[in-house]
Amino acid sequence: MLEQPADENVPTADRAVPCRVVVCRDCCCGTVKVDADHAAQTARLREIAPVRISECLDVCDQANVVVVQPSAAARAAGARPVWLGLVNDPAATEDIVEWVRAGGPGVAARPEILDLYVIAAPRRVGTAAS
Repeated sequence: MLEQPADENVPTADRAVPCRVVVCRDCCCGTVKVDADHAAQTARLREIAPVRISECLDVCDQANVVVVQPSAAARAAGARPVWLGLVNDPAATEDIVEWVRAGGPGVAARPEILDLYVIAAPRRVGTAAS
């Protein structure tokens, strides 16, 4: 029986929880209202980090919304989630992939190109992506 390779994004006793990604997929994000390959975007992000699909994150005018959450260690050190909007093309997704691969919020500097996508979290955010 062949042993399956370990998934580098799954925490183990010797591997800390990496940063995580939340993608909005509800009324606007992830629908035909936004011209993007939503399945490919989600699959690409899943290659490098745990991804959670969320219902509406209440920033529909910024669809597609991606939230990059810091690792547990970075969050303990003060890092906070970074909300990105209008993430509608593969190049933007690749910029997020490279940042997450480098460690994400609180670990690696955010690439300047992603500053174009940073949005404010909605005021009524509870535990959905924060």
